[in-house]
Amino acid sequence: MNVLHIPYGSPMIDLCNALRLEGIQATSCHFYNNRYNFKPDLNLHLDSFASNLREEKIKEFMNEALDKYDIFHFHFGATFLPDKSDLEILKKAGKKMVVHHHGSDVRMLSKAAQLNPYVRVKPGWPEEKILTDLSVLSSYIDHAFVQDFELEGYIKDFYKEVHVVPHAIDLNQFQPDYPEANTSPLIVHAPTLRDLKGTEFILDAVKELEGSGLSFDFKLIEGLKYQETQNLLSKADIVIDQLRIGASGYISTEAMAYGKPVICYIRPDLVDKYPSGFPIVNANPDSIAAVLRNLISQPDSWKELGKQGRSYVEHHHSTAKVGASYIEVYKRL
Repeated sequence: MNVLHIPYGSPMIDLCNALRLEGIQATSCHFYNNRYNFKPDLNLHLDSFASNLREEKIKEFMNEALDKYDIFHFHFGATFLPDKSDLEILKKAGKKMVVHHHGSDVRMLSKAAQLNPYVRVKPGWPEEKILTDLSVLSSYIDHAFVQDFELEGYIKDFYKEVHVVPHAIDLNQFQPDYPEANTSPLIVHAPTLRDLKGTEFILDAVKELEGSGLSFDFKLIEGLKYQETQNLLSKADIVIDQLRIGASGYISTEAMAYGKPVICYIRPDLVDKYPSGFPIVNANPDSIAAVLRNLISQPDSWKELGKQGRSYVEHHHSTAKVGASYIEVYKRL
């Protein structure tokens, strides 16, 4: 079973690492370089070619891949070619395919806003494009993956089977450092896009709490390489993830792996869909100041929340558990 994952993303790299640990020949390939310095197994470095030559380079790589790989695992709803005409080529070649949606590639504001008054969607992903992509992908691909039930809601009417599988964490890369009670905790927030994550509400809450005389240090993590971000997460006492989407993100999982208390907004209708023992401290844009104040004021709870988070990740995000879930689906293709 030889699986190619394209065309970009840190989650894709982590998943390939998890699959290899479970005996699957999985290869991650980025088409372009990235500002976070993620390191896939392969990189086509299309940035170094003139724009009119890039599609030709992709086609050359695809033809080579047809001879080498059995399964093609597409991420973020992207395939080899922008018009997805490659799907017909792969189908005629008898290749097996799955698609993996991660967030903005399927999140439609018209649907999301019905259940979440705080939600934002990423610019550049118009609903017309999302619907067209889903229609084309699902006409060739039966199995789709998402990491949580918030995303499942957008695609469940398209694919024959939707598999909700948490993203993989190599726990050996995350050594827990549980926060001890102290009088000036370090609080961090690491947004990729401020508006999407609700950063403005966090900054307002920080300003309000600082003005009330509460003692803490706050660090906004932006523009850093992946490892630099990880170093700061590992030193934090409290981590604030996203307040608009309504589901926990990658930062939540990584912070829990480090043994940190995590604040994140979980949509009310989704709370019960998470496995038991889910230790996220729930806060939305309206409640973040009060929730943060309460957590800062209870330093004796930080370590216990951190331990609960680490245990949760060990049980639900380990490479062995997550890898096995994907392999089970691969075998059914």
